[in-house]
Amino acid sequence: MFMVRLKLALISRSFSTVANHRRVPSRYKSLAIGQAQQAITDYLHTIRSLSYTYAEHIATNASASTRNLILKLDFSVATFSKSIRKHLRYHPINEFEFFFESIGIDYSEVGEYLPEKKFFFSEDRSVLDAACALSGFGFPWNKLGKLYKEERLVFLLSPEKIESRLLELKDVGFTTVAVIGICLAIPRTLCGNGELGAEIRCLLVKLKTLFEEFDSQHPFEENVDSWYVFSRKVRVFYEMGFGNEEMWELLGRNRSLFMECSEEALVKKTEFFCRFGVGKEDAALLILRNPDIMSFDLEKPVISVRGMLKHFGMSQDEVDVVAQKYPYVLGRNKMKNLPHVLRALDLHDRIFDRLKNEAHHLLASYSLMDPDEDVDIEYHEGVEKLQRSRYKTHNVQKLDFFHQIGFGENGMTTKILQHVHGSAMELQERFQILLNNGIDFSKVCMLIRSAPKSLNQQPHSIQDKIRFLCDEMGYSLEKLEIFPAYLCFDLENRISPRLRFHKWLVDKGLSEKSYSIASIVATSEKAFIARLYGIHPAIPKHWFERFSCRKTRYTRKTVY
Repeated sequence: MFMVRLKLALISRSFSTVANHRRVPSRYKSLAIGQAQQAITDYLHTIRSLSYTYAEHIATNASASTRNLILKLDFSVATFSKSIRKHLRYHPINEFEFFFESIGIDYSEVGEYLPEKKFFFSEDRSVLDAACALSGFGFPWNKLGKLYKEERLVFLLSPEKIESRLLELKDVGFTTVAVIGICLAIPRTLCGNGELGAEIRCLLVKLKTLFEEFDSQHPFEENVDSWYVFSRKVRVFYEMGFGNEEMWELLGRNRSLFMECSEEALVKKTEFFCRFGVGKEDAALLILRNPDIMSFDLEKPVISVRGMLKHFGMSQDEVDVVAQKYPYVLGRNKMKNLPHVLRALDLHDRIFDRLKNEAHHLLASYSLMDPDEDVDIEYHEGVEKLQRSRYKTHNVQKLDFFHQIGFGENGMTTKILQHVHGSAMELQERFQILLNNGIDFSKVCMLIRSAPKSLNQQPHSIQDKIRFLCDEMGYSLEKLEIFPAYLCFDLENRISPRLRFHKWLVDKGLSEKSYSIASIVATSEKAFIARLYGIHPAIPKHWFERFSCRKTRYTRKTVY
C-alpha cells in the first residue's frame, strides 16, 4: 500500500511543474491518477487481451506515460473516468512505451528501446512474453528493465527456454530469491539456449561457496535485494579476472569488502588502479591482497609531482632527469590523477610494481611538505585569466582535462591550453583515438606538448591521417614522434598529394635525395615548388597537373 501511495505522490508532483499541466486541481490528482491507471488496466485486459495481472503491472508502473495521457484530457470529477475510457477506445496507446517504462526504464530513455513501426503487443509479443515468464518466476516487474538494458537477448527467448534456464540455475543449489538476485546483478547468467556453459556454471558454484562462507560467519538476510547487492560486488572482481583462483580465494578471506564497502567504492578503487595501464586482474589482486586500500583517500589530496616521485623512492638525480624530459607534467595535481601523471612520465609500471610489493601504504602516507610546495606562479596567473574570460566554464573544463591526462599545474600547461579548441569531451575523444592507434600514453602527451593543435582535429581526421601514414605510405608511428605537427596539416590538400608525389619522384629515379616527412609536408608552397624546379624545370608542371589539388597561374602558363 505504501508503494502505491508513493507512486501516486510522484505522479502528482509532476503535474505542478508546468502551468499548462494544471488541468487537474491538486485535490483531485490522486483521484485522476487512480482512475487513469484503472482505465489503462481494463483497456489492456479487456480490449488488448492481456492477463489482468500484467495489465495492472504495466498501468501502475508507467508514471510518466500515464501523466502524459491524463494531460491530453480536460478534467471533470463527474466524467473523467468515462472520458478516459472513451479516449482509449478511439486513441489506442503505444503499448511498448507503457511497457518499457513499467519495467523500470527511465521515461527519458524509453524512446531508445521502442521497436520501429510497432505499436501493439500483437505485432510482436516476444518482450512481453519473456517479461511475463520472468515475473511468473518471481522477478519484480519494475526491475526487469535492468535485465533488458544489459541483455536484450534474454527477451528474445521463448517463455519455455527462460523457465528451463531458471530451473537450471536453481539446480546448482540456489533458492528462488537467490536466482532472481543473481540474474538481476549478472544478467549474462540467463543467456544461452542450451545447458549452462562451463564458465557460468563455475561462476555460480563459486558464488554459492562464497555466500555460504560469509553466511556461516554472519547470516545474510535471504531476500532478492541482499543477493543482488552481494552479487553486484562479486561481479566487480569477476569481470576483472574470472579464471584467477587466487582472486576467488582472496574474496573468501575479505568479507569486510562486501559488508563495509559499497559497489560504487569498489568500482572507483579498481578503476583508479586500472588507470595505471595495468591489466584488470593485477588491479583487482592489489586491492584484494591489501584491503586496507579501500580506506585510502585517492581522490581529493593535492600532490606535488616532484614530491610524490621522491616519496616513491626516486633519487634527486632521477627526479631532475624526469623534470628535464617532461616539464609539462611538473607542478601540482590531484591524487585522483596520479595514475595518468605516472603514465605521462612513463613511470607507471615501475611505481605500480612498488605498490604491489608491499609499498601500497605510500599512497596513504603522502602529504605536501608545506603549503607552498611546487606552487607555480605563472600557472595561477594563467588560471586567473581563465576565470575572467567569457568562456570561464568551458576553459576550466578543458584545463581539468589536461590535468586528468597528467599535465601539471605549470605555466606550460596554460600556454598549451590557448592553442587547443573544443570541449573537454571532444578533447578526450581525440586523445583516445591516438591511444587506440597504439601510441604510448607518454608519447601522446609529448605529441600534444610539441603540437597542441593536433588535438583540434576531428577524430575521423586523426584516424585517416594515421591510416594514410602507416597503411598507405608504410611509415611507422615513430614518425609522429619526430614530426608531431603532421596531424595538423590537411590530408587531402597537403599531406597525401605531396607524399605521393615524393614517392613517385623517388620511384622514377628523378630525386636522389630522400626528404623527411616534415620537409615534404611543412615546407611552404613557394619553397616546395622551388625545390621541384631545382630537380627539373618540367617537374612543377607535372605536380600541378597530376598530383596537386590546386590550379595556379603556373599551370595555365605551362600547359601549352
